Amino acid sequence: MPLFGKCFDPPLMPILFLIFVMVPLLEIYLLIEIGSLIGAVWTVTGVVGTAALGAALVRRQGLAALSRFRSATQAGELPAVTIIEGLALLLAGALLLTPGFFTDFVGFLLLTPPLRQFLVKRWLIDRIVAPAENTSNRKTPGAVDGEFRRIDD
Repeated sequence: MPLFGKCFDPPLMPILFLIFVMVPLLEIYLLIEIGSLIGAVWTVTGVVGTAALGAALVRRQGLAALSRFRSATQAGELPAVTIIEGLALLLAGALLLTPGFFTDFVGFLLLTPPLRQFLVKRWLIDRIVAPAENTSNRKTPGAVDGEFRRIDD
């Protein structure tokens, strides 16, 4: 298994490279186009405004996630969904603080609770539940299935 898991498998590397090249180009294009439509001052105001609004929303939702995390741990439950949601909020905050309209759009999408919960649960099912089911159903070669019953004397 690779050092960083499935995220950095060799077939995924060209896709990540494309994302790291295409997103900044898209951001520059959008900034130029929107700037030519509404003006440079309004474009900068929009970028700074979305960063400020996004930071406030991330802070608010992050504190709510922290509260859910604390209550789950105090109840003795494993807060896996809350942890992954917190990571999604961290990603949303990073995207919203990155100057640009595309990253702001994706960041605000991650701040939408129903969409974030759907993505988080989908990620958990794909990465944790499905592999666990596959390994539990896998049979060892040469193993014999059987049932047993313990009879006490």
